[in-house]
Formats: sequence, C-alpha cells, structure tokens
Amino acid sequence: MRAQRSPAWLGVDVIGVLVFCVVGRRSHGEGLSVAGVATTAWPFLTGTAAGWLVSRGWRDPLAIFPTGVVVWVCTLVAGMLLRKVSSAGVAVSFVAVAASVTAVLLLGWRGAATLLRRRRRR
Repeated sequence: MRAQRSPAWLGVDVIGVLVFCVVGRRSHGEGLSVAGVATTAWPFLTGTAAGWLVSRGWRDPLAIFPTGVVVWVCTLVAGMLLRKVSSAGVAVSFVAVAASVTAVLLLGWRGAATLLRRRRRR
C-alpha cells in the first residue's frame, strides 16, 4: 500500500507529458533536441506540478478521480495559459488534440493500474 501512495508516481505523469511533447514536435517536423522539448514541455509540466499540489496527488496518485482528473485539467489549462502568455500557439485544434492526448496519457495509466489492482484482489 505504501508504494501506491508514493510521490514517485509523479514521474509517470511527467513521462506522459514528455511523450505528448515529443510526439507533437516530431509530427510537426520540429527538432527533438533537449532544449526544443523543454521549450514545448515546460508549460505543461508546470501545470502537472500544480495539479499534483492542488489534488495532493501523493495521497492517492493512482486514483482517476480526483487525482488524475485534477492533474489532467491543470496540465491542460496551465499549459495553454502559459503558452498564450509566452506567445506560443493555442489554436482551437491544438487545444482539442492536447486535451484528448493528455487525457489518454494522464488518465489511461491510472485506469490500467485500477484494473490491475482489481484483478489482483480477485
């Protein structure tokens, strides 16, 4: 049970956000340098960190609700706001893609973890 309450699960969310940013940069023909990925990722990672703080994600990091949903919404909203104030693109189509992809990445692993826990209990 202690491992399930570890803040180390934040790393899974960070990896999900980085995957989103790397795939996005690659699909738009942008470079995959560390600096380029960092430039794309920092607004979303800031939102992820805020989501963990707001939801106190370390208490129940595997929960889809509220932890996962709060982390996802904060990642998306803060990411878009920070992109806007830093003069990066926030086209409606990008927001829609970002919302759906980050939902899969940030909520999907929690759903899989929930299914695995249920199977182990049986």
